[in-house]
Amino acid sequence: MTSSAPTVGYAPVNGIELYYELHGTDGPPLVLLHGGALTIDLSFAALLPVLAANHRVIAVELQGHGHTADSDRTMSLEVFSDDIVALLDHLGIERADFLGFSLGGLVALRTAVRHPQRIDHLVLLATHYRHDGYHAEITAPEQTSPRLPTVADFAAMVDAYARVAPDPAHFETTLTKLQPLAHGFVEWTEDELRSIAAPTLLVVGDTDFIRIEHAARMHDLIPDAHLAILPNTTHMQVPSRTDLLVPMLASFLPTKV
Repeated sequence: MTSSAPTVGYAPVNGIELYYELHGTDGPPLVLLHGGALTIDLSFAALLPVLAANHRVIAVELQGHGHTADSDRTMSLEVFSDDIVALLDHLGIERADFLGFSLGGLVALRTAVRHPQRIDHLVLLATHYRHDGYHAEITAPEQTSPRLPTVADFAAMVDAYARVAPDPAHFETTLTKLQPLAHGFVEWTEDELRSIAAPTLLVVGDTDFIRIEHAARMHDLIPDAHLAILPNTTHMQVPSRTDLLVPMLASFLPTKV
Protein backbone atom coordinates (compact mmCIF):
# COMPACT_ATOMS: atom_id res chain seq x y z
CA MET A 1 0.00 0.00 0.00
CA THR A 2 1.50 3.32 -1.08
CA SER A 3 1.80 6.35 1.18
CA SER A 4 3.70 8.65 -1.16
CA ALA A 5 2.33 12.09 -1.95
CA PRO A 6 0.42 12.35 -5.22
CA THR A 7 1.49 14.35 -8.25
CA VAL A 8 -1.04 17.17 -8.67
CA GLY A 9 -1.82 19.41 -11.60
CA TYR A 10 -4.35 21.50 -13.49
CA ALA A 11 -5.27 20.52 -17.05
CA PRO A 12 -6.53 23.22 -19.44
CA VAL A 13 -9.68 21.52 -20.77
CA ASN A 14 -12.71 23.06 -22.48
CA GLY A 15 -12.17 26.52 -21.02
CA ILE A 16 -11.45 25.55 -17.39
CA GLU A 17 -8.44 24.46 -15.33
CA LEU A 18 -9.36 20.96 -14.17
CA TYR A 19 -7.62 19.77 -11.00
CA TYR A 20 -6.31 16.22 -10.91
CA GLU A 21 -4.09 14.02 -8.77
CA LEU A 22 -1.94 11.08 -9.88
CA HIS A 23 -1.51 8.35 -7.28
CA GLY A 24 0.65 5.26 -7.74
CA THR A 25 3.02 4.56 -10.62
CA ASP A 26 2.31 1.00 -11.75
CA GLY A 27 -0.67 -0.84 -13.13
CA PRO A 28 -3.51 0.12 -15.46
CA PRO A 29 -4.85 3.70 -15.36
CA LEU A 30 -7.94 4.12 -13.17
CA VAL A 31 -10.03 7.32 -13.20
CA LEU A 32 -11.77 8.21 -9.91
CA LEU A 33 -14.80 10.51 -10.05
CA HIS A 34 -16.18 11.87 -6.77
CA GLY A 35 -19.74 12.48 -5.64
CA GLY A 36 -21.71 15.70 -6.01
CA ALA A 37 -20.56 18.57 -3.74
CA LEU A 38 -17.70 16.36 -2.53
CA THR A 39 -13.93 16.29 -3.04
CA ILE A 40 -11.45 13.56 -3.93
CA ASP A 41 -10.50 13.19 -0.28
CA LEU A 42 -14.03 13.15 1.08
CA SER A 43 -15.15 10.52 -1.43
CA PHE A 44 -12.08 8.30 -1.66
CA ALA A 45 -9.70 8.82 1.27
CA ALA A 46 -10.26 5.25 2.44
CA LEU A 47 -9.98 3.63 -1.00
CA LEU A 48 -7.17 5.63 -2.58
CA PRO A 49 -4.15 4.10 -0.81
CA VAL A 50 -5.35 0.58 -1.63
CA LEU A 51 -6.11 1.36 -5.27
CA ALA A 52 -2.84 3.22 -5.79
CA ALA A 53 -0.88 0.13 -4.78
CA ASN A 54 -1.87 -1.63 -8.00
CA HIS A 55 -3.15 1.08 -10.34
CA ARG A 56 -2.09 4.38 -11.82
CA VAL A 57 -4.94 6.38 -10.27
CA ILE A 58 -6.16 9.62 -11.87
CA ALA A 59 -8.43 11.34 -9.35
CA VAL A 60 -10.33 14.38 -10.63
CA GLU A 61 -12.28 17.26 -9.11
CA LEU A 62 -15.03 18.40 -11.45
CA GLN A 63 -15.98 22.00 -12.25
CA GLY A 64 -16.98 23.86 -9.07
CA HIS A 65 -15.75 21.05 -6.83
CA GLY A 66 -12.72 21.06 -4.55
CA HIS A 67 -9.66 22.69 -6.11
CA THR A 68 -11.36 23.23 -9.49
CA ALA A 69 -12.90 26.69 -9.77
CA ASP A 70 -16.42 27.14 -11.07
CA SER A 71 -17.03 28.91 -14.37
CA ASP A 72 -19.97 30.35 -16.25
CA ARG A 73 -20.39 27.05 -18.12
CA THR A 74 -23.61 25.16 -17.48
CA MET A 75 -22.95 22.04 -15.46
CA SER A 76 -24.05 18.89 -17.28
CA LEU A 77 -23.07 15.24 -17.45
CA GLU A 78 -22.08 15.76 -21.07
CA VAL A 79 -19.79 18.69 -20.22
CA PHE A 80 -18.20 16.81 -17.33
CA SER A 81 -17.73 13.69 -19.46
CA ASP A 82 -16.03 15.66 -22.21
CA ASP A 83 -13.76 17.26 -19.58
CA ILE A 84 -12.60 13.82 -18.42
CA VAL A 85 -11.90 12.66 -21.97
CA ALA A 86 -9.95 15.87 -22.59
CA LEU A 87 -7.96 15.23 -19.40
CA LEU A 88 -7.06 11.74 -20.62
CA ASP A 89 -5.90 13.30 -23.90
CA HIS A 90 -3.85 15.84 -21.91
CA LEU A 91 -2.18 13.00 -19.97
CA GLY A 92 -1.63 10.87 -23.08
CA ILE A 93 -3.89 8.06 -21.83
CA GLU A 94 -5.89 6.31 -24.54
CA ARG A 95 -7.99 3.99 -22.36
CA ALA A 96 -8.63 3.65 -18.63
CA ASP A 97 -10.81 1.94 -16.09
CA PHE A 98 -13.39 4.25 -14.50
CA LEU A 99 -14.74 4.27 -10.94
CA GLY A 100 -17.43 6.84 -10.18
CA PHE A 101 -19.49 7.50 -7.05
CA SER A 102 -22.97 9.08 -7.27
CA LEU A 103 -22.52 12.17 -9.53
CA GLY A 104 -19.17 10.70 -10.55
CA GLY A 105 -20.94 7.48 -11.45
CA LEU A 106 -23.34 9.40 -13.68
CA VAL A 107 -20.37 11.05 -15.41
CA ALA A 108 -18.66 7.68 -15.83
CA LEU A 109 -21.85 6.14 -17.22
CA ARG A 110 -22.26 9.03 -19.66
CA THR A 111 -18.66 8.52 -20.77
CA ALA A 112 -19.22 4.82 -21.28
CA VAL A 113 -22.05 5.60 -23.72
CA ARG A 114 -20.55 8.69 -25.40
CA HIS A 115 -16.91 7.57 -25.51
CA PRO A 116 -16.93 3.75 -25.23
CA GLN A 117 -13.49 3.46 -26.80
CA ARG A 118 -11.95 5.19 -23.75
CA ILE A 119 -13.18 2.77 -21.06
CA ASP A 120 -11.94 -0.75 -20.27
CA HIS A 121 -13.77 -1.49 -17.00
CA LEU A 122 -16.56 0.48 -15.33
CA VAL A 123 -17.35 0.65 -11.60
CA LEU A 124 -20.53 2.53 -10.67
CA LEU A 125 -21.05 3.20 -6.97
CA ALA A 126 -24.56 4.34 -6.00
CA THR A 127 -25.51 5.28 -9.56
CA HIS A 128 -28.89 5.31 -11.34
CA TYR A 129 -29.93 5.76 -14.97
CA ARG A 130 -33.50 7.07 -14.59
CA HIS A 131 -34.93 9.64 -12.21
CA ASP A 132 -37.26 7.03 -10.71
CA GLY A 133 -34.18 5.10 -9.65
CA TYR A 134 -34.19 7.18 -6.47
CA HIS A 135 -36.44 6.43 -3.51
CA ALA A 136 -39.24 9.00 -3.38
CA GLU A 137 -38.03 10.66 -0.16
CA ILE A 138 -34.69 11.61 -1.71
CA THR A 139 -36.34 14.25 -3.90
CA ALA A 140 -38.71 15.44 -1.15
CA PRO A 141 -36.39 17.39 1.17
CA GLU A 142 -39.15 18.19 3.66
CA GLN A 143 -39.14 14.53 4.63
CA THR A 144 -36.70 12.82 6.92
CA SER A 145 -35.16 9.50 6.03
CA PRO A 146 -32.21 7.36 7.15
CA ARG A 147 -31.22 7.35 3.46
CA LEU A 148 -30.52 11.09 3.39
CA PRO A 149 -27.17 12.73 4.31
CA THR A 150 -26.90 13.50 8.00
CA VAL A 151 -26.04 16.87 9.54
CA ALA A 152 -22.52 15.51 10.05
CA ASP A 153 -22.33 14.46 6.38
CA PHE A 154 -23.30 17.95 5.24
CA ALA A 155 -20.85 19.62 7.65
CA ALA A 156 -18.07 17.42 6.26
CA MET A 157 -18.94 18.58 2.71
CA VAL A 158 -18.77 22.23 3.71
CA ASP A 159 -15.49 21.77 5.60
CA ALA A 160 -13.84 19.81 2.79
CA TYR A 161 -14.81 22.46 0.24
CA ALA A 162 -13.63 25.33 2.45
CA ARG A 163 -10.21 23.70 2.92
CA VAL A 164 -9.29 23.57 -0.77
CA ALA A 165 -11.67 25.63 -2.95
CA PRO A 166 -10.36 28.74 -4.72
CA ASP A 167 -13.43 30.58 -3.33
CA PRO A 168 -14.61 28.89 -0.12
CA ALA A 169 -17.77 31.04 -0.12
CA HIS A 170 -18.92 29.50 -3.42
CA PHE A 171 -20.24 26.24 -1.94
CA GLU A 172 -23.92 27.21 -1.90
CA THR A 173 -23.68 28.41 -5.51
CA THR A 174 -22.24 25.04 -6.52
CA LEU A 175 -25.11 23.26 -4.76
CA THR A 176 -27.64 25.43 -6.58
CA LYS A 177 -26.04 24.70 -9.96
CA LEU A 178 -25.96 20.96 -9.22
CA GLN A 179 -29.66 20.62 -8.40
CA PRO A 180 -31.01 20.57 -11.97
CA LEU A 181 -28.16 18.26 -12.95
CA ALA A 182 -28.85 15.80 -10.15
CA HIS A 183 -32.60 15.61 -10.74
CA GLY A 184 -32.97 16.68 -14.36
CA PHE A 185 -30.29 14.88 -16.35
CA VAL A 186 -31.23 13.29 -19.67
CA GLU A 187 -32.10 9.71 -18.82
CA TRP A 188 -30.39 6.81 -20.54
CA THR A 189 -32.46 4.59 -22.77
CA GLU A 190 -32.46 0.88 -22.19
CA ASP A 191 -30.79 0.42 -25.58
CA GLU A 192 -27.97 2.72 -24.48
CA LEU A 193 -27.35 0.54 -21.43
CA ARG A 194 -27.45 -2.56 -23.64
CA SER A 195 -24.75 -0.96 -25.80
CA ILE A 196 -22.19 -0.81 -22.98
CA ALA A 197 -19.44 -3.27 -23.81
CA ALA A 198 -17.18 -2.64 -20.81
CA PRO A 199 -17.43 -5.10 -17.92
CA THR A 200 -19.38 -3.20 -15.27
CA LEU A 201 -19.55 -3.53 -11.49
CA LEU A 202 -22.65 -1.95 -9.91
CA VAL A 203 -22.54 -1.32 -6.15
CA VAL A 204 -25.32 0.16 -4.01
CA GLY A 205 -25.99 0.26 -0.30
CA ASP A 206 -29.04 -1.40 1.21
CA THR A 207 -30.05 2.02 2.61
CA ASP A 208 -28.99 3.96 -0.49
CA PHE A 209 -30.68 6.72 -2.48
CA ILE A 210 -30.96 4.08 -5.19
CA ARG A 211 -33.78 1.54 -5.20
CA ILE A 212 -32.41 -1.99 -5.21
CA GLU A 213 -34.92 -2.95 -7.92
CA HIS A 214 -33.51 -0.17 -10.10
CA ALA A 215 -29.95 -1.41 -9.63
CA ALA A 216 -31.16 -4.91 -10.52
CA ARG A 217 -32.70 -3.54 -13.73
CA MET A 218 -29.37 -1.91 -14.65
CA HIS A 219 -27.71 -5.25 -14.00
CA ASP A 220 -30.15 -6.95 -16.37
CA LEU A 221 -29.63 -4.36 -19.14
CA ILE A 222 -25.84 -3.97 -19.20
CA PRO A 223 -24.50 -7.07 -20.97
CA ASP A 224 -21.46 -7.80 -18.77
CA ALA A 225 -22.68 -6.44 -15.44
CA HIS A 226 -22.18 -7.59 -11.86
CA LEU A 227 -24.24 -6.30 -8.91
CA ALA A 228 -23.36 -6.00 -5.22
CA ILE A 229 -25.60 -4.76 -2.40
CA LEU A 230 -23.64 -3.58 0.65
CA PRO A 231 -25.38 -4.37 3.96
CA ASN A 232 -26.00 -1.68 6.58
CA THR A 233 -24.75 1.01 4.19
CA THR A 234 -26.19 4.42 3.28
CA HIS A 235 -25.51 6.32 0.07
CA MET A 236 -22.80 8.46 1.66
CA GLN A 237 -21.09 5.42 3.20
CA VAL A 238 -20.74 3.34 0.02
CA PRO A 239 -17.19 4.41 -1.03
CA SER A 240 -15.87 4.11 2.52
CA ARG A 241 -16.88 0.45 2.96
CA THR A 242 -13.37 -0.75 2.21
CA ASP A 243 -13.96 -3.99 4.11
CA LEU A 244 -16.39 -5.01 1.36
CA LEU A 245 -15.24 -2.96 -1.63
CA VAL A 246 -11.54 -3.78 -1.62
CA PRO A 247 -11.91 -7.53 -2.25
CA MET A 248 -14.59 -6.86 -4.89
CA LEU A 249 -12.42 -4.36 -6.74
CA ALA A 250 -9.36 -6.60 -6.47
CA SER A 251 -11.33 -9.36 -8.15
CA PHE A 252 -12.96 -7.13 -10.77
CA LEU A 253 -10.23 -4.69 -11.86
CA PRO A 254 -7.11 -5.98 -13.62
CA THR A 255 -3.82 -5.01 -11.99
CA LYS A 256 -1.42 -5.64 -14.89
CA VAL A 257 -1.10 -3.60 -18.06
